[in-house]
Amino acid sequence: MTLLEARETKPAEGGASYSLSNRIQRVAWIICWKLLASWTPTALYRWRVALLRIFGAEVDWTAHVYPSVNIWLPNRLSMAKHACLAPNVNCYNMAKITLGEHAIVSQDAHLCGGSHDVDDEHFQLIAKPITIERFSWVAAEAFVGPGVTIAEYSVLGARGVTFKDTEPHGIYAGNPAKFIRNRRNAGVE
Repeated sequence: MTLLEARETKPAEGGASYSLSNRIQRVAWIICWKLLASWTPTALYRWRVALLRIFGAEVDWTAHVYPSVNIWLPNRLSMAKHACLAPNVNCYNMAKITLGEHAIVSQDAHLCGGSHDVDDEHFQLIAKPITIERFSWVAAEAFVGPGVTIAEYSVLGARGVTFKDTEPHGIYAGNPAKFIRNRRNAGVE
């Protein structure tokens, strides 16, 4: 599913950015999640994983996806063993979003895989993948922008905002996020 050309579809005038089949898929997904998952008890992780897998997500059975998570399109989501999308996470996966083993995205965080070309007169939509590597942590209410990799064992602190990759083991905080220090004893295997 590729993005449509803004110069042809004119989204600024109400035209589509994605194909009709993509939009139908997303409507079906939203209805399914609202009816079958969003109200379920927290402990029913495997039920929600099953629904995600039916819609094309690559999610390990041990992953935790909370019922209040907002996932834009399941077939662009990959979650490894024990990865977690906590309550109210907005997983705006216009491009692939990947969570490695034991990666945690805490409550109310926002993973934003899309933006617009502000220099394009037609405001072309741009989608870039996000990777949250193994044992990393995106803390509460943090924002991760398109194309960013949160490196293994690194931390993006609460309400931190990053549009740049982090370094392994680094702790980042602020808006824009700045390196604070390295984690101690994290990732010693």
